[in-house]
Amino acid sequence: MDTAAFVDEIAYRLVDYIESSDKDPRVNPSMSLTSMRRTLDISLPLEGQGLDDVLDDLDTYIANSVKTNRPEFMNPLWGGLSLPAFAGEVVAALTNNSMYTYELSPFATVIEQTIVKRMCEMVGFSDGFGTFTTGGSNGNMLGMLCAREHLISGSTKRGFDGRATVIFVSAEAHYSVLMAANVIGIGHQNIIKVQCDEDGRMLPDRLTEEIAFARQEGMRPLCIVATAATTVRGAYDDIDALADIAHREGLWLHVDAAWGGACLFSAEHAQLMDGVQKADSVCWDAHKMMGVPLICSAFLIKEPSVLRRLCDHTTVAHYLFHSDAELDDLGRYSLQCARRNDALKLWLEWRSRGDAGWARMVDTRMNEAAHLQRSIEAHPSLEMMSSRMWTNVCFRYSDTSAGIDLNELNTEIRNRLIQEGSFMVSRSNIGDDVILRMVVANQHLDTETLDRFIERVVHHGKEVVRGLPLS
Repeated sequence: MDTAAFVDEIAYRLVDYIESSDKDPRVNPSMSLTSMRRTLDISLPLEGQGLDDVLDDLDTYIANSVKTNRPEFMNPLWGGLSLPAFAGEVVAALTNNSMYTYELSPFATVIEQTIVKRMCEMVGFSDGFGTFTTGGSNGNMLGMLCAREHLISGSTKRGFDGRATVIFVSAEAHYSVLMAANVIGIGHQNIIKVQCDEDGRMLPDRLTEEIAFARQEGMRPLCIVATAATTVRGAYDDIDALADIAHREGLWLHVDAAWGGACLFSAEHAQLMDGVQKADSVCWDAHKMMGVPLICSAFLIKEPSVLRRLCDHTTVAHYLFHSDAELDDLGRYSLQCARRNDALKLWLEWRSRGDAGWARMVDTRMNEAAHLQRSIEAHPSLEMMSSRMWTNVCFRYSDTSAGIDLNELNTEIRNRLIQEGSFMVSRSNIGDDVILRMVVANQHLDTETLDRFIERVVHHGKEVVRGLPLS
């Protein structure tokens, strides 16, 4: 098979996947893990099988993948398919540039610089810069590392003893702060989780108390990590208040806006991140609400010199970095060496939508979340389990007439949705309560999809209460 024929076959499969909704109503594959391992050929041969078998293998893979492009995919904080960004993903793989030097990725470097500077403008870092990363987890780690280098200048080179160093986060912060504490040498036990209010926002007064107590105990506060849209509830910490505390205490403020950063596009909802311009660093995932394919994540910093010092290891790589491109080699601002071009897909999507298109997208998602919330509040067997600030809708089926434990009931409802392949939605916890966390992020959603979702939840809830099997 020649190159043109092979590419044509790939293109056919891409279009078929995108238009497959009418052919297969399931959002997830019906085959179990055990059946996949037993029946599908996944062996690695001694002799290659050629391009024809590659096409067969792709057919098998597509048939047994979760259809994240379908509107019924509501499980994580991302979903859907953007054609401009998809094109960027394909071309980035085709051209296979690496982003550590301008020499290897000239136009891609200009694109990434343009996007990073624009995002810095949006968060209020007029002289800021940053880098694309492997995701919000990596962005949070970079923020904590920059805080360490800022507080303990030279620690990047000399190292430091982190056993007496503490970091303050919301009690509902993303688990990546624990990963980062491990990597940078602080340890999980030195992450202080600050109590939240009933809406899931870090309490500023409690933060002040925790900082004072830590100092009394001989600990060294390093930074505060605020969250702009928590993973479960979508709660936004009061960044303005936390920034004032950070400045008063001489602490670095990092904002985890991986999920909620896109609110800045909306004139109506940008106030959710009031005060972000007072922060020192921000992470923001374009692969979440903005709908760009995984991975597409930016780390932004107010003082680029701190990030540059953190990545000073690049000075020994004389075979890569030279003085003639010192200001444009993006590897000097990254912990990665080889790094794929994740900026192209975001650039194409941004060029296609414009700021106004992003704003309409945010407002539309928020309106859809409000529609879902109204439907839940209007139904006698459903109840909201948290207030809503972003597009996370946390609720449960609450019919107790049969004396069934509500945690078991809602766990079973979610299991049945997965088993029938109708919807994928997250099961989460708020306190001791199991809840259904529906995330409105998929750009292919509409209110009709949300109404069907509620209908299936209520259907399964009634059948579980009546003791009926999956139907």
